[in-house]
Amino acid sequence: MASLLEMKEIFRTADAVCFDVDSTVIREEGIDELAKFCGVGDAVAEMTRRAMGGTVTFKAALTARLGLIRPSYEQVQKLISDNPPQLTPGIRELVSRLHQRGVQVFLVSGGFQSIVEHVASQLNIPTANVFANRLKFYFNGEYAGFDETQPTAESGGKGKVITHLKEQFHFKKVVMIGDGATDMEACPPADCFIGFGGNVIRKQVKEKAKWYITHFDELLKELEER
Repeated sequence: MASLLEMKEIFRTADAVCFDVDSTVIREEGIDELAKFCGVGDAVAEMTRRAMGGTVTFKAALTARLGLIRPSYEQVQKLISDNPPQLTPGIRELVSRLHQRGVQVFLVSGGFQSIVEHVASQLNIPTANVFANRLKFYFNGEYAGFDETQPTAESGGKGKVITHLKEQFHFKKVVMIGDGATDMEACPPADCFIGFGGNVIRKQVKEKAKWYITHFDELLKELEER
């Protein structure tokens, strides 16, 4: 296992940095916001709590929660326009600095493509660098499920995305940054994991992550010190 000093060196010399989105790049959890917007917030929040507690697979938990929300195309678009996701302080500056250094930045999320693409556009991250779950709709706009073939729909999906990126772009050093257990599990194949607790602190991540931060300024400082 890499020491903290070695991890900082990996971050400073990374080819690519992958960010989780919910509670990391943005302040909220997209699925909970969508549920509130569709009038089933409390029921879905309870299901989320149960899912976090362990025995349900990510896909089963996602299927159950979306089955309760059943968001229409119109509701998803209205959520984005009326209640746009709130960027976490410091993320805009950090992504901009990484781009200036020629580092590829990716958003790898168990959330929804349409919401994550909106976030990506605010951070000048190309749509091709977004990996998230795609909602499906019937021609009349009603909810028709989600694309179960996306790697992010599965437990362990973020690691699969990073493996794919390494194979496709021949990246030598990839860093994963996120608040949750699914982000931590993506290392390996990621070369370094940085736990983020600026919006919500997940106990197991804080305890197990060798490098744990609560503000993105901490990472900006690392980049300025070279």
